[in-house]
Amino acid sequence: MESVHPDDQPGLRTDIAEAVIKGGSYARQYRVRRADGKYHWIEASGRIDRGPDGSALTFPGVLIDVEEKRAVEAERDRAIADLKALNETLEQRVAARSAELMKTEDALRQSQKVEAIGQLTGGVAHDFNNLLTVIRGSVDLLRRPNISDERRKRYIDAIADTADRATKLTGQLLAFARRQSLTPEVFEVTESVRTLSDMLRTLASARIKLSLRLPSEPCFVDADRSQFDTAIVNMAVNARDAMKGEGELTISVGTDSRMPSIRSHPPVEGEFVTVTLHDDGPGISADKLKQIFEPFFTTKAVGEGTGLGLSQVFGFTKQSGGDIFVNSVEGEGATFTMYLPRVEGIDGAAAEAGDNSLPLGDGACILVVEDNAEVGMFATQALAELGYNTVLAMDGPKALAELASGATRFDVVFSDVMMPGMSGIELAGEIGRIYPDLPVVLTSGYSEILAQGGATGFDLLHKPYSIDGLARMLRKVRRR
Repeated sequence: MESVHPDDQPGLRTDIAEAVIKGGSYARQYRVRRADGKYHWIEASGRIDRGPDGSALTFPGVLIDVEEKRAVEAERDRAIADLKALNETLEQRVAARSAELMKTEDALRQSQKVEAIGQLTGGVAHDFNNLLTVIRGSVDLLRRPNISDERRKRYIDAIADTADRATKLTGQLLAFARRQSLTPEVFEVTESVRTLSDMLRTLASARIKLSLRLPSEPCFVDADRSQFDTAIVNMAVNARDAMKGEGELTISVGTDSRMPSIRSHPPVEGEFVTVTLHDDGPGISADKLKQIFEPFFTTKAVGEGTGLGLSQVFGFTKQSGGDIFVNSVEGEGATFTMYLPRVEGIDGAAAEAGDNSLPLGDGACILVVEDNAEVGMFATQALAELGYNTVLAMDGPKALAELASGATRFDVVFSDVMMPGMSGIELAGEIGRIYPDLPVVLTSGYSEILAQGGATGFDLLHKPYSIDGLARMLRKVRRR
């Protein structure tokens, strides 16, 4: 105790006494004199353990030079600060690098879009120019004097058929992009495939043998029948091109209680209808197998096709709640299997009987809402020919103004969906709120809102529509 600084001795004695009495951990800083006569700070710390009788057994502890301790702590603090600064620098570098990568990826995506647009433009322009050639030529021939009724009918049928093919090509684009609002219906797959077989044989060429393996029991699905037919045709054409116009194509229809793992997706239990197309062509290499459903991917030269055939198949099956599985080994052909959810069949007696008669308007008044003047005038003139009275409004607010001046004079509102300002869906919602008994029919050729189910509760007529189809839709809503 003599070496302890006089000012620290009383406190040190008190702390030692309290530690002995209380036991447990203790810590105390005080000054001691060195050999050179100078005082310096030290820290004594430790723990007092007691025996069963409560007496102190040990008084272990350690002495630490406070200045050295402070130096160590200062060094530790400097190391922590340096590490923090390094981390902040690394975070800044990572953030800068990430921003640079994102910029590079955006540039790459833009480059891919430009390339895709180039491929799309060449393919679609090629196909549409062929279709327009038929339409324009037929129109020119119809304008010639003294044309016979038989030839006139032939040219009109050519225009109608070509317009249908153009509609299907547009449908391929929309189905691939998953922006098309499909029109599902319950139909029998086996019968659809059998009906398509004649056309597929024509497409396949004489040197390709087409074999059908169809079950005796019916296989019903709830899907867009037109898009289903297009998907089968696209797969058949893809197989024909792979076989270079010579070989065997087998189409099989069946059922399965399980959809296998496809493109990293887990298996799905359930009832499925399968449609399988197998060709004995050269097969698909592993690197291309991963790309065949990608947008605009094609091994054909620019101008020989759109590259959207298999993309349409993929988009259709996914929108229909199914998927498509591909199995191929080079040199052994390729097998495409489409899985679609199976449903119960419909009662034939409950199905509405076919009606081939063209429904007439009987003087009913239709409010036509269309921002395109040419389409609007065509629709009103065609409906007038069918016996309807019509009023044309060029946008939603003008349509509401017409209704405000006398809604009772209108039997149906027929409105386009995609219009500037107020959309057709917004207009239909407002009409439903103000005039709940006035039916609304919407029409659209492309609408992301409709594809997302935004038009629930309203009848939808797809563009391009026939006048017959428009008249039937108007009669249907008036009957309710």
